[in-house]
Formats: sequence, C-alpha cells, structure tokens
Amino acid sequence: MSDYAVVNPATGETLATYPTLADDAVEAVIAGADAAFRTWRDTPVAERAARIRRVAELHRERRDELAAIIVREMGKPLAAALGEVDFAADITEYYADNAERVTGDQPIDILGEGTAVIRRTPLGVLLGIMPWNFPYYQVARFAAPNIVVGNTILLKHAPQCPESAAAIAKMYDDAGLEGVYTNVYATNDQAATIIADRRVQGVSVTGSERAGAAVAEIAGRNLKKVALELGGSDPFILLSTDDLDGAVQAAVDARLDNTGQSCNAAKRFIVQEGLYDAFLEKFTAAMTAAKVGDPFADDTDLGPLSSLTAAERLGAQVDKAVSQGARLVAGGTRDGAYYAPTVLADVTSDMDAYREEFFGPVGVVYKVADEDEAVKVANDTPFGLGSYVFTTDEQQAERVANKIDAGMVYVNVVLADSPELPFGGVKRSGTGREMGLLAADEFVNKKLIRIGA
Repeated sequence: MSDYAVVNPATGETLATYPTLADDAVEAVIAGADAAFRTWRDTPVAERAARIRRVAELHRERRDELAAIIVREMGKPLAAALGEVDFAADITEYYADNAERVTGDQPIDILGEGTAVIRRTPLGVLLGIMPWNFPYYQVARFAAPNIVVGNTILLKHAPQCPESAAAIAKMYDDAGLEGVYTNVYATNDQAATIIADRRVQGVSVTGSERAGAAVAEIAGRNLKKVALELGGSDPFILLSTDDLDGAVQAAVDARLDNTGQSCNAAKRFIVQEGLYDAFLEKFTAAMTAAKVGDPFADDTDLGPLSSLTAAERLGAQVDKAVSQGARLVAGGTRDGAYYAPTVLADVTSDMDAYREEFFGPVGVVYKVADEDEAVKVANDTPFGLGSYVFTTDEQQAERVANKIDAGMVYVNVVLADSPELPFGGVKRSGTGREMGLLAADEFVNKKLIRIGA
C-alpha cells in the first residue's frame, strides 16, 4: 500500500490512498521546477503578487471543502479547520500585499563615492517538507513568500495529508502557477535525492527533531541552505495577575489549540507559589471540561489525535512520567486515537517528562518561588520555540522576556500569531524564520551591487 493515505483518526478507516512518485519521475519533477524558475525569476513582481493573491482568494472560495479535507485527514475540529484555512489565506495575501517591499532594493550609505544597494534575487528550486498538524498554514508560510521573491517550489507533504496536498496544488495551478509550485508524493529516499540535486538550492522542514536532523545532515553534505522549524516545549509563566480566571483560560487555550498538537503550544505551566494551588485547581477543571468528540460536530473542542500511533505514543509518555513519580492530577486515559485532557504535577528534573515534548492535550504544572526560579525552569529545556509570560508588572515583563531563551515571547496574550509576525526558534527548535518580512529573506541572494562615481 502507498505511504500516502487518508486514514480518518476518528474511525480508523482508510478513505483513500495515493501512489508515491516513481523513481524515474524524480528527474522530470526537478527539471520542470528548474525550467519554470528560468522564466518565473524574470516575471515582474506585480504579476507574481497577482498570482499569489489569486491563491489567497481560492483558499477563501474553497474554504468549506478545504476544511473538511483536513478534518478527515488528521482529526482537526471543524471550527479550527475553517480557522486554519482563513489564516493560510491571510498569510498568502500578506505576501501579495508586500511583494514590492520584500523584493525591493536596500540602499547602503557608503563611505566613498558612488552607490551601493543590496538586491534580493531568488536562489532557484526549493524543497519544502511539511507536517500534518497544520496542512494549509504550514505550506502557506513557506510557499507564498518564496514564490513572490521568484523561487520555485517542490512540496513534499506529510504522508497522511495527500488529499490536502492535492487541493493545495490545484489552487496554485488554477492561479496560473503550474510548474512554479509542484506537489510531490515523494519517499524519504527520493527527498534525499532531490536535496542533493545541483539544481535544488535549499530545503525547508517543519517537523520533528529527528526529521530535521536527518534533512539537515543531507543538506549539509551537499552545501544547501536549510531552514528548520522543529519541536517545542513552550513555557507559560504566571507571576502575577488581577484576573486568575482569565489567565487560566488563556493557559487552557494555549495548551488545547489543535488538540494540543502545536509546536508552539504552551506545554509547561510555571506558576508562582502564591498562585499555584488556585491555578492548578482551576486549570484542571477547565482542561477536563473541554468537550472531546466528533471533529465534525459544532460543539467539539478536541478531536482525536492525528493517528492511533500518536495517541499511543502520548499515552506511553504519560505512563512513564507517572511511573517515575509524577502526579497524575487528571486524565491519562485513551480511547482509540482520542486522548483525554491530562494534567501532571510534581515533575522533577530527573524525570524524562521534564525535558520531553508532549504533543497532545497534556499540561505539566510547576511551582516556583519567584521570577528567577521561573526563568530557570523555563530555560531548562532543549527547546526554544515560543513562550508566554503573564504578569501585572510591566518592568518584570520586560526583564523576563529578555531572559527567556526562545525565538518568541508573548506577554499577557496567547494565540496571537499573525502574518506579519516572524515565527521560529532557537536551540533544538530549529533555525530560520517563517512569516513576517523575515521569511522572505531566508532563501534569497542578498546581492551587493556597488557602482563607482
């Protein structure tokens, strides 16, 4: 059976399979993207922007159809699926709106006579390797800026997202970008071949640490630019509040978004000891009140995890944490691919759970004495993607934000991602940035042009 298949995690039913790329077709795919680049790089920026704008419009026109696909593929609740399609459209439109800005020359004030500019020129064919947890959003934030700057895209989507992958490719084709954007149902070995090919200039990966390390190794051997957006175990630090119920709700929202399957979801809740007991009680009540059910139902908060394997893996992590001494405050049960909202406490630094990422609806709550201990616990992780700080003290917010080792810090707000805000991390959470203006700088030649007097 093909590696690419739609398996509904809510039922376990295989709905469709898709054939992988034949080995002898890899050369043709690369050659097609390279040939398209020779023309696309010289296409006027305004025309590039117009075609990308049409992709955004097609997301909105096909919103219901696109959302239903990912509910079937990976169990995302329908309301969240609709929201993801909207966000992908917004991101795509952002780069159409800012096409002149991200491709324009950057003058340099020189010491001598004459002029100098930095001119951003495209690199060529890029390979994107995308994950299953946000099938449209992840592709939009990689493909849209790179197509606007003049690169062409080969897109290897997650094996469990072949239907959404085809739907995305159809939108790009219908927007007049056939060849500029090409979907490939490639195997891992074929992806390695694509990365190594001299015509391919870079690769972007969103996924696990293991996948990122494997791709980066191949890219390094072949001297290719690589951007990595990997795992996260983001801290949610609560130091003071004049609205504990609001802070708790923010914590729950940040943990349960996408059924807890988000790299930058809050996963470790680090609470000042004076607030700890009340927070833990309210947080547990709110977590367990979340409605788990049919992802197509209007009142469902949490659907199944992306697969039975994912749910089994999460359950094994929780069981190990408890066996090592963690306290199971609530949850810890599984029904097929569904996993109950779970709260753990009393996790210590000698447990595996202290440094692992829980990719599902599991929150770990820590008690700390003060700001310094909160920062220490927050930074004591191999990850460094996002972070959240809740405090009523503005100066404290600035201090803590400066001390946290992460690519992003959100103060007194959650779920505030936006097309203009760069996304990315440090340490084992990856390298590079997506979204915002920085995304368009990842795969360009920042060419110096110096002209004498």
